[in-house]
Amino acid sequence: MAKLIMLSLCFLAIFSSANAAISVVNLGAKSDGQTDSTSAFLKAWTTVCNSAHPATMYVPKGTFLVKTAVFSGPCKSKVSVLIAGTIVAPSNYQIIGQTGFWILFIKINGLSIHGGTIDAKGAGFWACRTTGSNCPSGSRSFTIMASSNVLLSGLTSINSQLIHVEINGCTNVMVRNIKVSALTQSLNTDGIHVEQSTGVTIINCAIKTGDDCISIGPGTRNLWIQRIACGPGHGISIGSLGNKATEDGVQNVTVTSAVFTETMNGVRIKSWAKQSTGFARDIIFRNIVMKNVSNPIVIDQTYCPSGNNCPTKSYGVKISPVTYLNIKGTSSQQIAVNFDCSSTNPCSGIRMKNIDITYHNGATTSSCSNAGGTSSGVMIPASCL
Repeated sequence: MAKLIMLSLCFLAIFSSANAAISVVNLGAKSDGQTDSTSAFLKAWTTVCNSAHPATMYVPKGTFLVKTAVFSGPCKSKVSVLIAGTIVAPSNYQIIGQTGFWILFIKINGLSIHGGTIDAKGAGFWACRTTGSNCPSGSRSFTIMASSNVLLSGLTSINSQLIHVEINGCTNVMVRNIKVSALTQSLNTDGIHVEQSTGVTIINCAIKTGDDCISIGPGTRNLWIQRIACGPGHGISIGSLGNKATEDGVQNVTVTSAVFTETMNGVRIKSWAKQSTGFARDIIFRNIVMKNVSNPIVIDQTYCPSGNNCPTKSYGVKISPVTYLNIKGTSSQQIAVNFDCSSTNPCSGIRMKNIDITYHNGATTSSCSNAGGTSSGVMIPASCL
């Protein structure tokens, strides 16, 4: 109910600001969930994008079937998208699974997207990848690319084939009040992925998925993540990094006030054991609660998820400095802190303060390989730095 009230207020605010509002229904979209409404959505976008004054594309209540859709700029003025209903993908996963993306916003300066639910109906695709052959490469559900000054608020994404929400090549982006839901066994369904972007803020999000709740790729700078409820999933991960010999790094990332519930990992930095120009520096994890998390604090510089033909070179990206501050809760395994770093590029500048992670079957332990730094305050498990 609260969400509907907020959506209504947002809708009223948009109309009171003299924005031109273009409803997709007026351009032929059908809210029956069966009729292909892609063309109507694209027509509405063309109208608002070409408006000389701020304009709004409006998706009313109902269920709208949309195939792969690219909403491209640059636009003549600021544009808004207000979604009161639900957008669904075709039930045949092959239709959107060939393109790499389902809904894409690209090259837009001044974009606001509010509300709505998108359902990519990814279960068929997940089953194909698990048991079948000749599967498509799959699609990310909602991508914002090469854009600036963006607000994404109140979106609910369910059952994505791959990544739910991707921010790629963008500057100055606010992502808030996002909900993500996919089955635990859904592969590569990261909740939010950020890459090659600067000045991204992610706050007040609840993410349940089969992969990382939030993943942070190369070229990410000045990222702020706050008040995240993660679980089930694989935690919040920087990486994987270092898969390419020439690769941009990750810098100035803060994760604060997050809760991890029965996730595979908590806060993680992961990189391949390859020679690379990549790096991770000025990273802060603070004020975090772990609830029965398998690997609460992890640095892994020998990342290789398949376990086959893994690289073995002792290089890896340079990781320093990293701060862990005020992290408490429970681990489902005895090793609660695991720093597995490169002998060629050791982890340095690790700072740990007030860590209190317990294990129901006994005392927790920590493990360090090629990691250096300092610890202070409460340290449970005892520091291995």
